[in-house]
Amino acid sequence: MFSDFPLWWDGLSQIAKIYWMIAFPSTLFFLIQMVMTFIGGDVDHDMDHDVDAQIDADHGMGFQFITIKNMIAFLTLFAWSGLASIEGGFSLTITIIVSTISGLVMMVIMASLFYYISKITQSGTLDYDNAIGETGDVYLTIPSKKSGMGKVQITVQGHLRTLNAMTEDIEDIKTGAIVEVDEIISESVLLVHRAR
Repeated sequence: MFSDFPLWWDGLSQIAKIYWMIAFPSTLFFLIQMVMTFIGGDVDHDMDHDVDAQIDADHGMGFQFITIKNMIAFLTLFAWSGLASIEGGFSLTITIIVSTISGLVMMVIMASLFYYISKITQSGTLDYDNAIGETGDVYLTIPSKKSGMGKVQITVQGHLRTLNAMTEDIEDIKTGAIVEVDEIISESVLLVHRAR
């Protein structure tokens, strides 16, 4: 089987070789990504913790078009639709157009899917009022006098959450400090003070 590989490879056009070189690794990564998603190894939701609080201050995940998952999906569909177009006898221009459009459509589908899934999970039965009076750890420094937003990790309704937080304290509350929730400023922003 593998002894015929050099003959098969040499018989391919240059563009077909390029598409195959994209198809093999992207398909492998796509399959690994899918297996990890289904067995619970998907940890994309933890990736936003390193983002500056000013950028991350909006509510919810938003529509994320360019992500690793979407790029893998783009490359996978780009390569396979390009190979199908070559096999169908299309010209180089049409092949590139078809494969690019196919990849972009896949990116839009993936981005939309994850956007709506995040909306479903975010709008579940979590009642932020249950966080009032609870204590948690500061994850990202909370600027003083409500001058900016930080993040706290707090258990709400039996689940550890990382939520946006502000404080009226006169000093910044540094990462690792223990805080107590005073009130809910908006749907997902907590007003906290340093626990004594």
